[in-house]
Amino acid sequence: MGFFQYIKEEIQVIKERDPAIKSSAEVLLYPTFWVMLSYRRAHKLYLKGHYFWARYISQRAARKTGIEIHPGATIGKGFFIDHGSGVIIGETAIVGDNVTLYQGVTLGGTGKETGKRHPTLGDNVMVSAGAKIIGSFTVGENSKIGAGSVVIEEVPPNCTVVGVPGRIVKRDNEKVPRNDMDQVHLPDPVKEDIDLLQKENSALCNEVIDLEQELKALREAHEKCQRRQRQNEQENRA
Repeated sequence: MGFFQYIKEEIQVIKERDPAIKSSAEVLLYPTFWVMLSYRRAHKLYLKGHYFWARYISQRAARKTGIEIHPGATIGKGFFIDHGSGVIIGETAIVGDNVTLYQGVTLGGTGKETGKRHPTLGDNVMVSAGAKIIGSFTVGENSKIGAGSVVIEEVPPNCTVVGVPGRIVKRDNEKVPRNDMDQVHLPDPVKEDIDLLQKENSALCNEVIDLEQELKALREAHEKCQRRQRQNEQENRA
């Protein structure tokens, strides 16, 4: 891909996913543009076995942008990092097409694996701010990872994952649109569990109140029967 074709595609990607951009020239100010330009160069060198120069280019880009992408990582088309500070992508990570990462995202390894030790992201995945995806497994295509989540196991396609550790809270086989950058309106499994517990607790409290009222009514009826029995006994003696 030529340099100008690369710029044209980057402008299209950034305009599609970042409403803050107002002009095409602004793409030259985005750290994702420069870090990906450096990554493409470094990756070619890495594949040819020029590991020192590949790492030299990637480390220079990391110091300038705050985004650290190992030159051994494999990244597809339409990749976008919004803001980007603190993003780390490991050597054996594989990223599909049209993937979006936000600041503070880590695609890392556990430190205990060899060979393929970093995650694979399918096409059209969105990883929200501060999320950590750790280990050699796949996040299926069209999935969303909520902000601050820690994902340590396989995620099927078309899922939404939130929490620490990450839990699948949406699995409805609906694709996530490419321009759906919503990091906020995601399901909250903890809140849902608390709401369910509150409803069950309220239902149990109501049942206890009903039982207490029934017991009170039975006591009053029993006492009334005893009073009537005593009155009858007194009348019989008279």
